[in-house]
Amino acid sequence: MQSAATAPAKSQSRLLLDLVAVRKTFEGFNAVDTVNLQVLENEFFTIVGPSGSGKTTLLRMLAGMDRPSEGDIVLRGASISSLPPNKRPTCMVFQSLALFPHKTVGQNIEFPLKMRKASPADRRERALELMAMVRLPESYYGKNVMKCSGGERQRVALARAFAYDPEILLFDEPLSAIDYKLRKTLEKELKDLHRQSGKTFIYITHSLEEAMVMSDRIGVMRAGKLVQVGTPEQIYTRPVDRFVAEFMGETNVMPVRNDSRGAWTVEGLPGKFQVTGNGGALDGHIVVRPEFVRFLSDAAETDNVLAGSICNEYSLGSRIQYQVQVGSRVILMEQPRGALAQVGADGHVLLGWNAADAVFVAE
Repeated sequence: MQSAATAPAKSQSRLLLDLVAVRKTFEGFNAVDTVNLQVLENEFFTIVGPSGSGKTTLLRMLAGMDRPSEGDIVLRGASISSLPPNKRPTCMVFQSLALFPHKTVGQNIEFPLKMRKASPADRRERALELMAMVRLPESYYGKNVMKCSGGERQRVALARAFAYDPEILLFDEPLSAIDYKLRKTLEKELKDLHRQSGKTFIYITHSLEEAMVMSDRIGVMRAGKLVQVGTPEQIYTRPVDRFVAEFMGETNVMPVRNDSRGAWTVEGLPGKFQVTGNGGALDGHIVVRPEFVRFLSDAAETDNVLAGSICNEYSLGSRIQYQVQVGSRVILMEQPRGALAQVGADGHVLLGWNAADAVFVAE
């Protein structure tokens, strides 16, 4: 598994940002605790974590709004830790959007261009280009920004950020206050904008779905530390510990113990289990995502087999989630809609998973 300090291998991209042992302390409390991270040019990098994990503090240091207490932030080989925000090639898109409420859509977008002394004609031309890029009608140019919907204001904030022409766009949970349907639309549009613009995006969210949909890589923070960095696939299927596994979506986390003779047991479940990737540990947890657990017609179909009874069933659109009571535990499993649960005459089912589809974590 890739460590937090390991550079990614995105093809034909160069190192842009290098965070070296960055720490931010407030009155003895480490809000960000010795973070090492490398971000490439043109990368969409997302930082996730629970409230209080240090995500926003880290973003503020990248923007220059806070200075590291220790460590260094390096841009293309040169330290920028002491540079003020206006001297950095970055622009922040805030959760609040921070638009000028008394100005029109066009005036909001043109603000950075006005500060650079661009002519009115050039400002208007660029504003209309950016409005088209974020899918705002040209007729909105003279519309008061407060008469726009939440999604439209979000697009105005994005267009204004692009008007600064930064190398790096920083996003602090910009979609958190938007309804689900619009949020899903904007997630795809943000990913499209990232690809079209060639900019580097560093994005903060607490939403697993946002991170998985948009990111090239994800960094998971906990208590100020960056505990895992990897692609969405790596983070989801190969978490480094129980915290990451549970944070990145619903899953089965089961304590296992080795009796020193190679036989593994799971607390609360009958029988012995096959476990891979334990590295010689005698106990820990196995993590099995619900989609890797399946109904069986024959015990020989998988490495690990259990018998239980369905206690709950939930429709999740294209798939069905089942809760299956096995011993003293409830096992979560998900099947595509239309896949039949092979329920016996006594109401019992056979289910299981392959050892290769589970992850062993020591903590």
